[in-house]
Amino acid sequence: MRFSELLARLSPGNAAGEPHLAADPELSGAAALDQAGPSQLSFLEAGHSLAAQLAASGAGALLLPSDPALQEQATSAGLAWVALKNPRLGFAEALEALYPARPRPSGIHPSAVVDPSASLGAGVSIAAHVVVGEGTVVGEGSTLHPGVVLYDDVVLAEGCEIHANAVLHPGSRLGRACVVHSNAVVGSEGFGFVPTASGWRKMPQTGLVVLEEGVEVGCGSTIDRPSVGETRIGAGTKIDNLVHIGHGVVTGQGCALAAQVGIAGGARLGNGVILAGQVGLANKAVMGDRSIASSKSGIHGEVAAGEVVSGYPAIPNRLWLRCSAAFNKLPEMARTLRQLSRDAS
Repeated sequence: MRFSELLARLSPGNAAGEPHLAADPELSGAAALDQAGPSQLSFLEAGHSLAAQLAASGAGALLLPSDPALQEQATSAGLAWVALKNPRLGFAEALEALYPARPRPSGIHPSAVVDPSASLGAGVSIAAHVVVGEGTVVGEGSTLHPGVVLYDDVVLAEGCEIHANAVLHPGSRLGRACVVHSNAVVGSEGFGFVPTASGWRKMPQTGLVVLEEGVEVGCGSTIDRPSVGETRIGAGTKIDNLVHIGHGVVTGQGCALAAQVGIAGGARLGNGVILAGQVGLANKAVMGDRSIASSKSGIHGEVAAGEVVSGYPAIPNRLWLRCSAAFNKLPEMARTLRQLSRDAS
């Protein structure tokens, strides 16, 4: 499609000025700035490390920030461009337009096994080798990709998409438009065992896992059900690949959990919490609203709302940065201390 046609599909509230259409190029795809060709779209954010390469870019069109210097470079290079308040958001919208999702035909593949008591909404698409258990509900317009297993007593609201080989255990409840990616497991038994004189006694895990509307679960991630009650993931929360969420965890809305995060049972996350890669939360740890834990942090207690923490055990980020700077000086400090000790003796 033409660049001008693409711009008509972007959020009008994101525009930061009139576009520079140049030759209004025909666009067939998108690519990174240093790899894009004349039929491809690219984008830059303010302060981007590739900004110096803009003049040499072979892209057909660019989404730029409100930066007159970048815009002048693009114009001088003969590129079409538009300034946006949030170029990354515009690029996401552009990708949806340039690479529209293929609609899957509704219906049930002959190799799928669907229990007669299961309830299937209108327009459901069930691919090869899917298993749908007793009493399970699959909402209108939902898609089950090859190899998906929905145990008994699973409920999907409308518009859910479950990717290949994902497994939803009994008691899993998914709100509207949830996405579960390949090999993820929702509702598996929580790690509940009681120590006895003769060994570990299993605690039955009879609770539910509830994913509220718009939750997305990445590949290979696991969300456990508790012995009683719920594990609940708040609406709009996004979970990366290889994340483990223990039994009885509750998150607020709009949280973001990066790869290899591990959350022990009973932890509580407020709204808008961000956990970077490999963050660990101990049993019953608490993260306040909009708090952030940087990569590899270990949370053992409570983090206040809006606070940014780092390190293991986690401390306020600014303090952690000072400690990190001092760490490199420890050998020199140790030598000085030894010298002072010798001088004093």
